[in-house]
Amino acid sequence: MTKLRLAFMGTPDFAVPSLEALRAAGHEIAAVYSQPPRPAGRGHRLQPSPVQQAAQAASIPVRTPTRFDTAAIAEFAALGLDLAVVTAYGLILPKPVLAAPRLGCLNVHASLLPRWRGAAPVQRAILAGDSETGITIMQMEEGLDTGAVLLAEAVAIGPTTTAQQLHDRLAELGARLIVRALDGVAQGRLAPRPQPAEGVTYAKKLRREEGALDWRRPAAELERAVRAFDPWPGAWFERGRERVRVLAAELADAPHGAAPGTVLDDRLAIACGQGALRPLILQRAGRAPQDVDAFLRGYPLPRGTVLPCPATS
Repeated sequence: MTKLRLAFMGTPDFAVPSLEALRAAGHEIAAVYSQPPRPAGRGHRLQPSPVQQAAQAASIPVRTPTRFDTAAIAEFAALGLDLAVVTAYGLILPKPVLAAPRLGCLNVHASLLPRWRGAAPVQRAILAGDSETGITIMQMEEGLDTGAVLLAEAVAIGPTTTAQQLHDRLAELGARLIVRALDGVAQGRLAPRPQPAEGVTYAKKLRREEGALDWRRPAAELERAVRAFDPWPGAWFERGRERVRVLAAELADAPHGAAPGTVLDDRLAIACGQGALRPLILQRAGRAPQDVDAFLRGYPLPRGTVLPCPATS
C-alpha cells in the first residue's frame, strides 16, 4: 500500500471511523480540519467536535477555520498534500482548496449517488421508504455532491432500521471504503465514472419542526419518521402543553372514517390519514422511556381521545 500525506476534514462522530482507519492504514495525516468548538450541554461550554477530539487524542494538529479566506487557503496549500479526505465536514471548499492536493480531494458520502445529494442522506432515505442506501467515495468538485464516483457499496434498510443504526453501519463502511479508495487512487487502479444524470434527489437539511407527528399523514409515513428522526430531532406529539416523544412505533388497523389523531383502543392505536400508528416506546419530558403499557398507566389516553395535529405539516 502506498502511504500518502493527507489532510482529513470532518466534524461529527460519523467521520471518526474514517479518520481512525486512515491512521491505522499508515497514512501520514498532516492536519485535521474540523468545525470550530460549539457551546454544548447545560453549561453551554465550548465543546470540540468528535473529530477534533479524536485528532487531539492522536496528537494530530487540528485547524478549525470558520471559512476558507485567503490566509486559510494559503495554509492549506502549504501542507504539500498528496490528497485530502472529506467526510461530513460542514464547510464549502473553494476551488483553490480542491485543487491544492496533488491527487485532489475525495469525499465519503452516505448515499448511493446521485440519490440523496446533500446534508441529510441517511434520514431522507428512511423517510422515503428506500430499501437500500450505501456509501459513495467520489472525487470532489465545486458542485454539491456531483463529483465522479470511485467506489460505492450498498447497505440494506430493513423495516425496523433507525437512522442511528444506519448511521453507525455507514460510518464503518465508509471507513473501509476510503482506505480501499486511497490505495486504488495512489496506484492508478480506480477509474472515476461520472454520476448518471437520471435519479438525482436532494437530501435537504433536517428541521426540528419536522419531528411533529401530523396524524393527517399516512401511518406508514409516520412510522418511518419515528425511525428516521432517531436520535434527532426526534418524533413527538403534543397534548395540552406537554410534548411526548415517540421512540418506536408500529402500524395498526383503523376503522374507515376515523378522524386523524383519535385514540382507537386501550393500547394507543392512533388514527392517521391512512391506517393507524401504535407508539411502542414513549418518553415524557425529563423522564425515562417507557413501553406503551407502562406509559398509559401513568398518562392515560383513553379511547376516543383526540390528539391535535400540528398547525403546519
